Amino acid sequence: METESEPYVRLATLRQLHQVMADMNTARSLADTLQTVADGVVTGLGYEIAAVNLVRPDGDLVVAAFAGNSAAEALITGRVGSRASWERRLNMGEAWGDLRFIPHTEGWVLDEDDVPQWYTDGPPPRFEDEWHPSDRLFAPMYTPGVPGGACGELIGVLSVDRPRNGRIPGAWGREALQMYAFQAAIAISNARLRANMQRALVRLEREQQALRASEESFRQAFEYAPSGMAIAEMGGDQHGRILRTNDALCRLLGRPASAMRRYSFSDLVHPEDIGTLLRTSAEGGRAELRLGRRDGTYVWVSLRNSVVADAADGPRFLLTHVEDIEERKRRELQLAHRASHDSLTGLPNSAELRARLSARLCSRPAAVAPGPVDTLDAAFAQHGEYGDQGEHGGAPAYDGNGHGFDFRPALEAFDAYDHHVHTVAPQGETDDGTKGLAVLFCDLDGFKSINDRFGHNSGDAVLIEVARRLSSGVRDGDTVARLGGDEFVVLADGLGRADAQDLAVRLRNEIIQPIRVDGRAMRVGASFGIGWAHCGMTADEVLKSADERMYVEKRSRPKAHRRAG
Repeated sequence: METESEPYVRLATLRQLHQVMADMNTARSLADTLQTVADGVVTGLGYEIAAVNLVRPDGDLVVAAFAGNSAAEALITGRVGSRASWERRLNMGEAWGDLRFIPHTEGWVLDEDDVPQWYTDGPPPRFEDEWHPSDRLFAPMYTPGVPGGACGELIGVLSVDRPRNGRIPGAWGREALQMYAFQAAIAISNARLRANMQRALVRLEREQQALRASEESFRQAFEYAPSGMAIAEMGGDQHGRILRTNDALCRLLGRPASAMRRYSFSDLVHPEDIGTLLRTSAEGGRAELRLGRRDGTYVWVSLRNSVVADAADGPRFLLTHVEDIEERKRRELQLAHRASHDSLTGLPNSAELRARLSARLCSRPAAVAPGPVDTLDAAFAQHGEYGDQGEHGGAPAYDGNGHGFDFRPALEAFDAYDHHVHTVAPQGETDDGTKGLAVLFCDLDGFKSINDRFGHNSGDAVLIEVARRLSSGVRDGDTVARLGGDEFVVLADGLGRADAQDLAVRLRNEIIQPIRVDGRAMRVGASFGIGWAHCGMTADEVLKSADERMYVEKRSRPKAHRRAG
């Protein structure tokens, strides 16, 4: 721009400035905008050299664009100056509105700071307003501020050098540079905003692609998982309702996917496992229970839950992994059965017999386990009238010797027995009408001779048949167990003395019938001893009592008649 003064500004100059500003606002990227700003200073404002120093996120300024001198451009483009050094420059210069001019007479103090700069040669000024090679002129660029208020945030600084007319800018040149810096700040802000938006759009597109890929991966993992998967509602009136199932779960339960959406897991679970399902925590819970198949059978499964959010603040769903553990459960039940049952006959073994018997007995005899009210009345009768009462009321606080009494622990102990159904036994040798838990101890007669004559395989076959006959001769709910060898025990609850004797006779008559093994007819006899279980006895004491009675009964018959019963 040649030397012009108001109001004689050529129309060509204005057109040139207009074109430069148009170019700034139509650049395609932030880098193009910065370079257009630097080029516009040279082509539109009449300076030979210009640099755009852009504020970085850390506050320092970097030379982002350069125009007018390729050698200087290669030297300083990309170099960084500290924010402190720049603020020192902008504060010490002559203020020309928003511009800052530092004449060569003062600029020497800045030669050692870290602001990138270039050096131009030239003769010293010959007249007062001639430009000196060491003069410095800066045009700060601020974001648009509040109308009528202060400038916004500093986004960069324009550094210009060597006006083409060789003179320090006058009023028109200063005004033009200041207006240009203002428009450049707008263009750079817009370009930066567009760049941020473009990066955000690219990032959003990548995230959406990743989300679509993740959803597709989840869909494939869900649909083609070898074990059952289901998605259910979480919360609300439809909590637990199944929304989606995979093929593996539909095959496991024999139900189509359309039918599964009518159920929740509580509709499908075995009635005995409802409590297990309810105790399972929804978030990360796990349970082993039985689910109903379409054919009415049940299959053992392991349920493992996890919570899946549909969006950041969207609804949450329950992802349930269903694993078929039928085979494992079958093996566990088989192992448990083997541990508690006789391997030959399949009857409960000695340990299981004692466990079942102990479960019916408590350590305190029923005859001396009075209820809480009787105990309290007896205590009152022993320790005097109601008289003084403790703070809880009802019980006397002291005895005659001044010692305190608190009957609550005793009441709690009696209360525990009070909730137990005590096992009683008939008294005497006659039937007094009392129904109790009869323990029939059975020992086979003549079994050893079968083993000796025909071998253990034949003996085993006899034991198996005896076990079958005993089991078929008792009621549902009674227990037939094998203690070992040729000894069996029957637990029969709710029998009187005559009932127990009749049962022993019936079982003996069943046992003495011929048993055919490998075409041979074999016979064994049986001796029964009847014991009675009641609270206060241990399982071993009950069995010993029945065993002793069995030996009494065995010795009471001639040896020759024992096999015949």
